[in-house]
Amino acid sequence: MTRRNRQIDRQRIEKAVLEILSAVGEDINREGLRETPARVARMYEELLAGMDEKPETHLKSVFTENYDEIVLLRDIPFYSICEHHLMPFIGQAHVAYLPAGKVLGVSKLARIVECFSRRLQVQERLTLQIADFIMDNLQPQGVAVVLEAAHSCMTIRGVKKPGSEMVTSAVRGVFRRDPRSRSEVLGLMRDRHR
Repeated sequence: MTRRNRQIDRQRIEKAVLEILSAVGEDINREGLRETPARVARMYEELLAGMDEKPETHLKSVFTENYDEIVLLRDIPFYSICEHHLMPFIGQAHVAYLPAGKVLGVSKLARIVECFSRRLQVQERLTLQIADFIMDNLQPQGVAVVLEAAHSCMTIRGVKKPGSEMVTSAVRGVFRRDPRSRSEVLGLMRDRHR
């Protein structure tokens, strides 16, 4: 995935926020709102910082290692912005792979999740992007990714169902082909409180 290098246009965001505040009937000169447009612009710059980040930069810590058992990093906190309502969804990612002669520095798995999550997203695409990136670049025997997230566009608006959580998964390689391997890795992801 190649994106052109761009910067967030803070001034345009600030103008848009002023327009929204006016459209909902607020006094844009009210003390509590005077700095809101600038704060919102900085917020979007931070929340969407992954839009131009290249996840390949996190592959510098790949090591040759004769390890052929599951590597799992679970409970990776993440947040993203739903592209349908521009509201956050927040959750945990569980990322596993079965090495084929190479292992990745453990913090890099978390950084890859963060890179893809800090974009306008839908959870389904985010799950696939993480799995495909690791499969394509690390070339392990298999990859499994499970994301669990609460979507504020559903919990505080619309159907208003707080406490509900969306779960998505993507499995590649041996975890897709072999039901026993798939069952093992998904079991490890679920078994958090042993």
